Amino acid sequence: MSEWTEYKLKQLTIKIGSGATPRGGSNSYKEAGISLIRSQNVLDFGFSESGLAFIDEEQANQLKNVEVLSNDILLNITGDSVARCCIVPDKYLPARVNQHVSIIRLISEKANHQFIFYYLQYLKPELLISAEIGATRNAITKGMIEEIEILLPPLPEQRAIASILSSLDDKIDLLHRQNTTLEKMAETLFRQWFVEEAGEEWEEVKLGNFVKTNQISISKNYPYKVIEYLDTSSLTEGMISSLQTLTIEEAPSRAKRLVKHNDVLLSTVRPDQKHYGIIKNPVENLVVSTGFCVITCTNIDPHFVYLLLTNKDMTEYLHSIAEGSTSTYPSLKPSDIESITFFLPPKGILDIFSNIATRMWDKIDSNQTQIRTLTALRDSLLPKLMSGEVRVALKKTIYL
Repeated sequence: MSEWTEYKLKQLTIKIGSGATPRGGSNSYKEAGISLIRSQNVLDFGFSESGLAFIDEEQANQLKNVEVLSNDILLNITGDSVARCCIVPDKYLPARVNQHVSIIRLISEKANHQFIFYYLQYLKPELLISAEIGATRNAITKGMIEEIEILLPPLPEQRAIASILSSLDDKIDLLHRQNTTLEKMAETLFRQWFVEEAGEEWEEVKLGNFVKTNQISISKNYPYKVIEYLDTSSLTEGMISSLQTLTIEEAPSRAKRLVKHNDVLLSTVRPDQKHYGIIKNPVENLVVSTGFCVITCTNIDPHFVYLLLTNKDMTEYLHSIAEGSTSTYPSLKPSDIESITFFLPPKGILDIFSNIATRMWDKIDSNQTQIRTLTALRDSLLPKLMSGEVRVALKKTIYL
């Protein structure tokens, strides 16, 4: 590694700076226009368009000094999402950032933007420690970013390392997009068959007649000493981001509920945050948080129930009826879910839908398995490549 050189990040950049919120705050946002990127849009290894805000030309001109350009790295610098970073896809440009996000713009002759992006992911544990020092709220200052130490290989090796990691992320992204497409297809079919073409003769029934909620909980006779634990924050729009392997003694008190194949999970806290999904072929020791309502479909297709409970109108309705000790944490009761009514389609239509949806979710589940495998591979390679423990052989061009 003698050819690797240590730099301060400020030596590799032409810009490090955060933005601001336009006057008027969220009330000044537009339906469309120039993207205003906030911390919620900046995820580890990816960009989320969920909740992306927009501003007009006049507002954007006031923030012209924090314009996001192609290949810029964005780093969250305050709050619970501090140290998350991503590279914004060009399709969201032009864009600006607010005060919770910092732009890192590199000198391209010195540093490859993808390599530095992955290096910041590699350094995230250190950045989190730095963010906790000397402040009541997690924060990374401009000075801290400038002083970040980067061990940098020659530019060709930077590109080769970044190419390996980005190829894995590209495959992960492709699988995510396939799953999104499959779910949208299922949603469209559900809406067409069971909303737009619903028969006037269909009987209105209560969901509670077809499902059981929170049926199985850990008892004193629970046979496993180690559990796989799923919290609400780790399940979003059907995708499990992580499981925690814990002993029974280590597990939090809210780790109570057991799930089985085809159970539907729906977060009872802040139901508008989309923490829901169908569990496919779980391990026997999978335990979920009491923040979930576990819905077991006794005599109805679980995919039908999942799409019934997670469409936009239903999500807004559930959020509106949620109750809690404070307005900050609205919460549903299982009885709220059981009392939901719907028009029951004929068995023949439900059976056809079930066959189609089952095939779709089998593919979704297969994709999620691949995503977890690729993510684990990327996460294991990342520190080895960034530290130089694993080197990349560079191709040599032979001239004849």
